[in-house]
Amino acid sequence: MTLSALFFQTLEVTLPVFAMVFIGLGLKRVGWIDAAFVSTASQLVFRGTMPALIFLSIIRADLDATLNPTLLGFFALATLGSFLFCWGWARLRVPYEERGVYIQGAFRGNCGIVGLALAAGMYGDYGLSAGGLLLGVVILTYNAFSVVALATYQEGHSADWRSILSHIARNPLILAVVAAVPVAALELNLPRWLMTSGEYFASLTLPLALICIGATLSLDAIRESGRLATSASVLKMVAVPVLATTAAWLVGFEGRELGVLFLFFASPTAAAAFVMAKAMGGNAVLTANIIALTTLMASLTITVGAFGLKVAGLI
Repeated sequence: MTLSALFFQTLEVTLPVFAMVFIGLGLKRVGWIDAAFVSTASQLVFRGTMPALIFLSIIRADLDATLNPTLLGFFALATLGSFLFCWGWARLRVPYEERGVYIQGAFRGNCGIVGLALAAGMYGDYGLSAGGLLLGVVILTYNAFSVVALATYQEGHSADWRSILSHIARNPLILAVVAAVPVAALELNLPRWLMTSGEYFASLTLPLALICIGATLSLDAIRESGRLATSASVLKMVAVPVLATTAAWLVGFEGRELGVLFLFFASPTAAAAFVMAKAMGGNAVLTANIIALTTLMASLTITVGAFGLKVAGLI
C-alpha cells in the first residue's frame, strides 16, 4: 500500500469522528441545538446509550481475545506515569494555584467518547469491546488522580474518598462492564428482539456524544487560550501520547492493542475535567480553554500519530 493510500485510509477513520464534532459546533451556532439540548443529550448518553453500547460490545466479543489483564494493567500504570510526569512539569513551570487544574487538563483524556469512537472506527467490534473494558480502568484512575491533583493545590478542599468511591461504584459505565463480563463469560444468549432493540438504542451513542462535544466548543475560549492552556494542550496531545505509546511498544504491545492504547492516550481533554475543576474551586476558565484547544488539535495530532504508526507497521 502506498503512503498516500495509507494516509487516506487513516483519514477514513479519524475524519468521520471529528466531522461530527464540527457538525455539533455548526448546529449550535445556527441555533438548531442549545444548551438545554446538550445537557439532556449528554445525560442520555452517559446514563443510557453508552452503557448499552459497552454492554453489547462486550457480550458479543471473544473475551479470550479481548479481556487482557496485561493491557488493562499497563494502561493503569501508564496513566499513573503520565499523571506524575504532568505533575513534575507543573511544579517546574506553573504557578502554584493553577497546578491542580493544569495537571488534570494535561493527563485526563476523553476516552469514553472520542477514544471509543476512534477505536470502533479503526477496529470495529474489537475496538468497542477492548475500549469498553479499558473504560473501567479509565474511570477509576482519572477520577482518583484528578481529585488528588485538585485537592492538593486548592485551599479549603480535600479529597473526599468516600464520595469518590461511591460515585465510581455507581458509575453507569462501570456497571455496564460489571454486568457484561459474566454474560459474555457464560456465553448467555439474549433474545434476538432484545439485542436488536439494544443495538438501535446504543447506535445513538457516538454521533450524539460527538455532536454534544462540538456544541460545547467555544471559539472565543480557543482564541483566549493563554500560555498555560497552550502548554497543557501540547503536553496532552503530543508529549503524553508519544511517551505512553512508546512505552507500550517497548514492553511488547503491537497491532490492534497498541492502536487502541494510542487512541486512548491521544484523546483530547475530557469535558468532565471542567465539572470537577468547578466543583473543587479550580480555575474553570483555564480548564475550558484546555478542553477546547485539545479538541481542536486532536483532529490533526491523532491523524498524524495513527498514520505514523501505520507507516512504521506498528498498528
